Amino acid sequence: MDIAIIIIYLAAMLLFGWWGKSRTKNSADFLVAGRRLGPALYTGTMAAVVLGGASTVGGVGLGYKYGISGMWLVVSIAVGLFLLSILFASRIQKLKVYTVAQMLKLRYGVNATSASGIVMMAYTLMLSVTSTIAYATIFNVLFGTDRTISVIIGGGIVMLYSSIGGMWSITLTDMVQFVLKTIGVFFLLLPFAWANAGGYEGIVDRLGSAAFDLGAIGVDTIITFFVIYTFGMLIGQDIWQRVFTARSPKVAKWGGTAAAAYCLLYGVAGALIGMSAAAFLPGIEASDDVYAAITQQILPVGLSGIVLAAAVAAMMSTASGALIATATVARADVMPLVKRLFGRSEADAAAHSNPEHDVRSNRLYVVVLGIAVIIVAALLNDVVAALTVAYDILVGGLLVAILGGFVWKRATGAGALWSMGVGTVVTLGTMAVMGNVLANEPIYFGLAASLLVYVVVSLVTPRTPASVLKIWTDRLAGRDEVEDAGTAAAVEPAATPAPGEVPARAGTPSATNPTAE
Repeated sequence: MDIAIIIIYLAAMLLFGWWGKSRTKNSADFLVAGRRLGPALYTGTMAAVVLGGASTVGGVGLGYKYGISGMWLVVSIAVGLFLLSILFASRIQKLKVYTVAQMLKLRYGVNATSASGIVMMAYTLMLSVTSTIAYATIFNVLFGTDRTISVIIGGGIVMLYSSIGGMWSITLTDMVQFVLKTIGVFFLLLPFAWANAGGYEGIVDRLGSAAFDLGAIGVDTIITFFVIYTFGMLIGQDIWQRVFTARSPKVAKWGGTAAAAYCLLYGVAGALIGMSAAAFLPGIEASDDVYAAITQQILPVGLSGIVLAAAVAAMMSTASGALIATATVARADVMPLVKRLFGRSEADAAAHSNPEHDVRSNRLYVVVLGIAVIIVAALLNDVVAALTVAYDILVGGLLVAILGGFVWKRATGAGALWSMGVGTVVTLGTMAVMGNVLANEPIYFGLAASLLVYVVVSLVTPRTPASVLKIWTDRLAGRDEVEDAGTAAAVEPAATPAPGEVPARAGTPSATNPTAE
C-alpha cells in the first residue's frame, strides 16, 4: 500500500507537470510563471520550496536529539523568509529581472557582476543534488533498488516535470507537495507521535524538563543557523525566482509573510514530533532515520505512505526549484560570460543567451542540467561539504553587495566587485587555513571583510552614474515605463532587459527580447 501511494504520487507529479505545459506560452511563463501568481499559489509554492528535506527529515531528527531546541534550523529559515518578504520582496518584484546577477547589473551598471552567477549556479546545483540524494534514500528502502537506480528514478521525474512546463509545472506540483506536507506533518505525524508519547506529561516524565529547553542545541549552533540560513534566504536565486512569480508587490510581501508564518509552525511541529519519538522510541542512532522510523512504527499502512510521500514531496520541491534556478542562471548570467571570454561581443552573447529568447532553449537548459544533477548525485556519496562551501561563498561573498545595493545609495560598482571578490577569497582562504570546510569562522571572516571593502571602496571611487541610478529607482518605484512629453496615456511595461541590455523606451520593441516562443 505504501509503495502504491508513492508510485501514485510520482505519476501525479508528471501529470501536473504536463498540465503546467498548457499554461506555458512564452519564456516568462516558463521561468517565472508569467509573473502572475496570486496569494494562494504564491504562499503555497514559496513554503514548499524553502521547506525541503533538511527542514522535514532533518528538523524531526534535531527534535529527537535536542528536544524543542531542534526547531531553530527551520525557525532561522522562517525568519529569513519573513525579512525578505517584509523588507525586500516588493522591491525585488518591481525590478522585473530574472536573476540576482541581473539585479546587480541594473543597480551598479557594471558587467562584471555577472561573474556572481557562477557562485549562484554552484549553490543551486548543489542544492538540487543534495535533495536528489535525500529522496533517493527513501526510494532505496521502499523499492529495494540500489542507490544509482533510485537517483535516476527520482531525478528523472523532477527533470521531466520541470522541463515540460517550467515554473508553471513546478508551481502546480509544489501546491500538491505543500498539501501533502501539511497533511503528513500537522494532521498525521504530529498528533500520532504526541499521543504515543503521552503528551506533555509523558515527555517530561521520560525525558525531563530539559526536552523543552530552547537553548539545548547550543547558542553557537543557533547563531550559525541564522547566519547561514537566514542570510541565505535573503539572496538565494531559488528564492528570488519565486518572488519574481508574484503578480504584484503586495502578493510578494504578504504571501511571503504568510509562508514564513507557516514555516515557523512547521519547525515547531518537527521538533515536537522528534522529541515525542525520543520519549517512546529511544535508541535510534542516526537522526535522519527518525522520520521514517516513527512513521513505520506508529502509523497504519496507507497513512504511513502519505507521510513518506510528504517527505519525498519536501525534497522534490526543493530539487525542482533549485534546478530551474540553476538553468536560469546558467543561461542568463554564466553563458554570456563564457561567450565574452571566448571573444563574442557582449550584445551577441546577451542576444543568444537571453532567457526571454524562447521556451525550447530554456527547456533544453533544464534537461541538460537535470542530467548533470543526476550524474553528480549518482557519483557522490556525501555532498554536504560541497554544499557548505557554496552556501558560505554565497553569503560571505555576495550578501553585502546584494543587500547593500538596496539600502545604500552611495555604494558603487567598484565597491560591489571588490566586496564580492574579497569576501569570496577570505571565505575560501579561512577554510583552507583551518582545514575544515564545516567550521563557522570562514563565513564570519568573509562577511566582515566583504563589508569593510564594500564601504571603503565605495567611498573612494566615483559615484554610480546618475543615469544608472535613475533606471534603478524608476524600477523600484514601478516606473519602468517612459511616457512621451505631454502624453499621459498608459503604455505596456517595458520588456525585461537581457544581461547587459539597457531597458528600451516604452512602446519600443527590443530585437533581442521577444516574448513569444
